[in-house]
Amino acid sequence: MESLPMRSRVGVVPQQEYLLQGSIFDDSCEALLHKLRGLCDNSDSSPEKFRDHEMVFTIRSATGAGTSLRVRKSLDQLSNPWHLRYLGQPEMGDKSRATIVRNCIDCSVSNNCLQFLTDMGFRLDYEFVLDGYMYRKGRMKVIVAKLFRVLSANVETLEPISQSYLVELCVNAPSGQDSIADEMKQFADSLKPLVILDKVDLRRLQ
Repeated sequence: MESLPMRSRVGVVPQQEYLLQGSIFDDSCEALLHKLRGLCDNSDSSPEKFRDHEMVFTIRSATGAGTSLRVRKSLDQLSNPWHLRYLGQPEMGDKSRATIVRNCIDCSVSNNCLQFLTDMGFRLDYEFVLDGYMYRKGRMKVIVAKLFRVLSANVETLEPISQSYLVELCVNAPSGQDSIADEMKQFADSLKPLVILDKVDLRRLQ
């Protein structure tokens, strides 16, 4: 098996995403944004605003097993490249670990990636729009965003999925840096009681 330094030289570095998730009602979101501005980097400037359209494509084998890829495009900065992302199954088995851990591959792609995925046999599974704010605290990234259901092909007609905002705390790092989880847990505790960030087993929600 190739060593990690060798993989780094050829541009293939195994990445893992450490993740905590939660939600906050619309009427409490402003208080959370103010608290994050004080806790995160660049507190003297406004947080980064984003509005992204995300599509999830799935291909299924003869046995019915599926593999999904996520395609994201900025609706505010149209000159930004498209992003293609693969997320592995979350590792929930280690009870002592403070966060979810899952394999992650993220890369910029050209704007014909939708046609490329379709030609490979992928089919659109679902899509949504994320509209919100992004904060940074060192290597940690905090997302506070509203999820919208897409009702028209041109992504102009949207409907809120719920009366709350999704809150995510995540770090992408090479494999084997489990100390990140403890760092994230300490930061998540500082946001209580406004929002509870925890390990969420998404498989139980399906």
